[in-house]
Amino acid sequence: MTDNTIYAPFEGIIPNSLFAELVAAPPYDVLSSSEAKKLACNNPYSFLHISKAEIDFEDNTSPYEDKVYEKAAENFRNLLTNSVLRTTQKPCFYVYQMVIGNHIQTGLAVSASVKAYLEGRIKRHELTRIVKEDDRVKQIKTVGAQTGPALLINKSIPSIKKLLKDITATAPLFSVEDNNKVTHNLWIIDKDEDIALIRDEFAKQNVAYIADGHHRSAAASRIAKETNTEDTARFLAVTFFEDEMKIMDYNRVVFDLNNHSKEEFLSLLQKDFALTKTDTKKPTQKGDFTMYLDKEWYKLTYIGTPLGTDPVSLLDVNILSQKVLDNILGIKDLRNSERIDFIGGIRGAEEIEKITDIHSGVGFMLYPTSVSELLAVADNNMLMPPKSTWFEPKLADGIISKATIETFEIKKSA
Repeated sequence: MTDNTIYAPFEGIIPNSLFAELVAAPPYDVLSSSEAKKLACNNPYSFLHISKAEIDFEDNTSPYEDKVYEKAAENFRNLLTNSVLRTTQKPCFYVYQMVIGNHIQTGLAVSASVKAYLEGRIKRHELTRIVKEDDRVKQIKTVGAQTGPALLINKSIPSIKKLLKDITATAPLFSVEDNNKVTHNLWIIDKDEDIALIRDEFAKQNVAYIADGHHRSAAASRIAKETNTEDTARFLAVTFFEDEMKIMDYNRVVFDLNNHSKEEFLSLLQKDFALTKTDTKKPTQKGDFTMYLDKEWYKLTYIGTPLGTDPVSLLDVNILSQKVLDNILGIKDLRNSERIDFIGGIRGAEEIEKITDIHSGVGFMLYPTSVSELLAVADNNMLMPPKSTWFEPKLADGIISKATIETFEIKKSA
């Protein structure tokens, strides 16, 4: 891996326009197997047959069985053979735009450098779990492609933003709307001068940040180390500029009170938090939390001693992790504890109430981490607590993929 360029064009595998709406699917890690099976029912073209191929077997089939990965590969090749998917004639960049309501987010699909990732030029802010890395490694190896892009952040580049504005003023190659009312638009950038501009301008900046997709990136780096080929030296990513990114809250439900009574738990909280009952379920500013306990909502404001001055110490999610989840509820390993669940903000307070009531535990809602906080943590080579950021809207699977091995004939576009 000798190429230092952070982003490069690539021969993308994309849906033929007539099939795009049928192919596009939610990312594999936001659906349960049962939800995916229901969504893909009667749609053989859904990318869920590749990203969650356990849906093609009997219920309760483990997604980690060999036959599931092999089925994903078979389904992927079938879509290529039947021209549901195709590739571009030459290495290109791609404009990937998401629109939800008044929010427009315009980015670029790129082939990101594993070397830059290993050198810290593509910066991380979370640890990964080996079991999830192993899953992505096996998926990529068996399918022969990276089918889920990592979500990256770059600081603004005026010349690229102008180029994207000009391109998106034209009709997209295809446009699909998902179940969350997000419209996904794709354009191909195949002009040599535009490709050179993108590659060179990002090379000057020479830094990016992982927003979502730490496991995909880590898996790609493991495969690159094993194979050391040109096809695996880069990984699939879509990057957006920081001023267009939108982070939602990432909330927590703990299934028990760590053997404390309700009264004991509330008393322990009041050592570091001011508590009041509230009808407002979501925090309205940094430093405030809301808590759902025994069918009532509380507002929590931190009044304890500052944890420090570094970027991680200042995060609301870190205050909750240390002062409540660890000190009071005894959850010291957020990545592996079976006593806690994490609820993305898009699911709302109703999901917090439902899960909390099922377990008779306690739920917490947080004010969203900001993009600037994420960048500050990454720039200081620090790590956030797990599940600190929920990015919305989310990239769809199936919109664009990247081959990593030439084990089958790929149909190219005319």
